[in-house]
Amino acid sequence: MGAGLQGGGDGVGIGKRFRRSSPMMSEINVTPFVDVMLVLLIIFMVTAPLMKSGIEMDLPEEQGSALTIKEETLVQIRDDNRLYYNGDRVTAGDLEKSLKSLATGNPKAEVFLEADRGIPYGDVMKVMALIKRAGVDRLGMVTKLPAKGR
Repeated sequence: MGAGLQGGGDGVGIGKRFRRSSPMMSEINVTPFVDVMLVLLIIFMVTAPLMKSGIEMDLPEEQGSALTIKEETLVQIRDDNRLYYNGDRVTAGDLEKSLKSLATGNPKAEVFLEADRGIPYGDVMKVMALIKRAGVDRLGMVTKLPAKGR
């Protein structure tokens, strides 16, 4: 008699319960993906300035005026790749020792770097890294002022 069947004794009502009324969706919902990407973009925008590396330089922001260079803090790289500190020829090790003692005595010490035009960029960067390693945080690059006729 159909005691175990619901919806009638012929079993027709059972199949209707398991049928889907709408077809399968074949589209991908990209909204969660876009949300995650926006959050990652914001995180990278906030953290990118904090991850800078390299040599920090505190250059003056004066336009058109000459700088007052203190002769006791002048490092020069001549065209023959020789180092000079305050006019005296030094080795890289001696320069680092002198700058460490300068930075220890004055944490806000400024060092000015003059490099000949023909010196390769990599050699200038090595000297800048040496100055930074010695503990000097303020480094100025010295150039010539252009002639008035140019």
